[in-house]
Amino acid sequence: MEQTGRELLTVAQMGEADRLAIAAGTPGIQLMENAGGAIAAAIQERWSRRLVLVLCGPGNNGGDGWVVARLLAEAGWPVRLASLVEPERLHGDAKLAAGRWSGPIEPLSETVIDALLDGDPLVVDALFGAGLARPVDGAAALALTAIAERGLESVAVDMPSGVEGDTGAVLGVAAPAALTVTFFRKKPGHVLMPGDPRPQGRALCGPCRVADIGIPEEVLTTISPRSWENGPDLWRDDLPRPDPSGHKYARGHALILGGARMTGAARLAAQAARRV
Repeated sequence: MEQTGRELLTVAQMGEADRLAIAAGTPGIQLMENAGGAIAAAIQERWSRRLVLVLCGPGNNGGDGWVVARLLAEAGWPVRLASLVEPERLHGDAKLAAGRWSGPIEPLSETVIDALLDGDPLVVDALFGAGLARPVDGAAALALTAIAERGLESVAVDMPSGVEGDTGAVLGVAAPAALTVTFFRKKPGHVLMPGDPRPQGRALCGPCRVADIGIPEEVLTTISPRSWENGPDLWRDDLPRPDPSGHKYARGHALILGGARMTGAARLAAQAARRV
């Protein structure tokens, strides 16, 4: 199938897309800078200047958060940054991104969560990405719970922390996002809503923006996606077209069976068949 922009990439496939982009010559730190830049731009487009609290985790998702914090601060926004780990414990591109932040660094610990959330900040959730494989716990879980209970607006980096990228299931706890910014392509967790009484996947992501961070489209040929987000561009060309010489018996028949009292679905199906 041709590339449509609706391809859904699993967490593993997205990791492969990153790897292929880096192998093709784009440094990982540049991808991270592009991701952080896209998030900062989306925030400035949607909100007026206000207090921002950036919560950074220990991996590359947190690395994106360090970039967002720096760019918003450079644009004159008041920014606080709290990290789950000390910068010295970071690795790779996340460590490089943290080294470019010149502002104060506050520890994200259980004892300071209320103080961090005072002033109703716009929260940038850069704690964990879509590849989270275990329930959120500790200070991160308490922070997400407090964000949800206070009804604070949150911008999710890639995926609301606690939402599993491949399924949309919540691992422990997750806070709903007012905006989610993901990269290159969506993941299944952005569009799925697993059966659970709590909000899941799509319901927690809010509006989801897909940002171009410099990953070549050609990597999709190697990755070979196997799922897509539904849309008319996927099937419009396959719809049958009426033949000018055709007649109703050449166009098929529809037999619709419905309940005696709950007739809504049957009526809708009948109307759709008639329109087609």
